[in-house]
Amino acid sequence: MNEQNKNQNQENAPKTSNGAPESQSSSWKKLLSKRWVYPAAYIAAAAIILTLVWAYQDASMQSAVKETTKQVSENGEAVPTTGVLEEEPVTSEVEGVSENLAWPVAVASEVNVVKPFYDAAATTDEKALALLEYDQTFIANAGIDLARADDQTFEVKAALSGKVTRVEQHPLNGMVVEITHDNDLKTVYQSIADVKVKQNDEVKQGDTIAISGKSELGKDLGNHVHFEVYEAGKPVNPEQFLKK
Repeated sequence: MNEQNKNQNQENAPKTSNGAPESQSSSWKKLLSKRWVYPAAYIAAAAIILTLVWAYQDASMQSAVKETTKQVSENGEAVPTTGVLEEEPVTSEVEGVSENLAWPVAVASEVNVVKPFYDAAATTDEKALALLEYDQTFIANAGIDLARADDQTFEVKAALSGKVTRVEQHPLNGMVVEITHDNDLKTVYQSIADVKVKQNDEVKQGDTIAISGKSELGKDLGNHVHFEVYEAGKPVNPEQFLKK
């Protein structure tokens, strides 16, 4: 009789979906009813998320470092990818020594300035000396004219290293050579002959580019070279750059 009642009681006891007694579900309900459970779960979830974010950022940083160190260096060789990429000060090397404008002749002491540069701030007498007269018109001299005292020819030299950007025959200025240089500088050589360079040639300072000659505009000056210097597209007095 007792055994029958025991079996009947077990059959009448409530069960969960998987057959476990309801007392197990009640234990979870009691646990979840605690005030500290939800904050603790939130903190744990946040910690997991932060850990994943840090891991992702670290992987991205390592990838960026490797990509940067694989870039080709200036000499064309790959930079080793070992170690951590360190910040180094950026430096630039200047190849050689910066050139100073040189006289456009082999020996400066053998020539004289026979027509100076026209300076708007000069005195009236100095301005008058820097004027060229042609066809009853006075023209301000945009450069300086150099000639020997004996009116003999002389070699015309490149005043700076650069690239020849113009070679042409002008009806008034005679043969013209233009050389473009760094720092937005340009030199022009007029009234020359026997030109030894052509357009797009690269020349070094002191290279012979021609010999002195004559021109229609400067016919009163005899055998000479007309020399101009342009800075940022504007003519400047070459003598302010030349050593005496």
